[in-house]
Amino acid sequence: MLTALLIEDNLDLANTVIDYLSLEDIQCDHASNGVSGLELVSTNHYDVVLLDLNLPRLDGLTLCEKLRQAGIDTPVLMLTARDQLKDKIAGFDAGTDDYLVKPFELQELVIRVQALSRRRSGQVKLLKCADLSLNLAEKTAVRSGQSLKLSPTAWQLLETLLRASPNVVSRQQLEQAVWGEDGTDGNSLKVHLFNLRKVVDTPFELPLIHTVSGHGFALRDDNDETSA
Repeated sequence: MLTALLIEDNLDLANTVIDYLSLEDIQCDHASNGVSGLELVSTNHYDVVLLDLNLPRLDGLTLCEKLRQAGIDTPVLMLTARDQLKDKIAGFDAGTDDYLVKPFELQELVIRVQALSRRRSGQVKLLKCADLSLNLAEKTAVRSGQSLKLSPTAWQLLETLLRASPNVVSRQQLEQAVWGEDGTDGNSLKVHLFNLRKVVDTPFELPLIHTVSGHGFALRDDNDETSA
């Protein structure tokens, strides 16, 4: 069953949405203000967040920005009566993944929730695994408090691995992420991964970049039971 969080101060609309989503096997929690919504999404796992723009205590744009700055990659569908292009741009700049203008058809809402639930947000600003973090806004990489110096290629490889973490990324996917559809010879990838490991793993006690024989590579903390 999919899980969603609706952050909406209009209680009539909230009840209608929650009831309809339940008919589609989507379990939906509810927060009526931005502060409560931020606390719920920060402490629970949801497949999608449905976020009203005009909220008491903390507005939707600021809430979304805080989620992305914290590295939370849950997809966000913003619900708002504002339909101007400038409003949509502001929403995407804040880190939302999709936009639905009120009033909307409930069936369309379900379709968008189902589509968003199949991926993680590309809007996240901070990627983390164990003691490693990659700040996409500031273009900084840090492990155990130490700044890491990465070449542009190493950065792209690390970002790709972190976005997929703890799942496996194939050689082909890594090559496409760095060199596009044309790819490159396997030796180039091997060399760049070797150099990336020297920066990310060699100076530290526990390796995070793992070769998964016959499948590709994964970035994960093998001491964490959830990453096995």
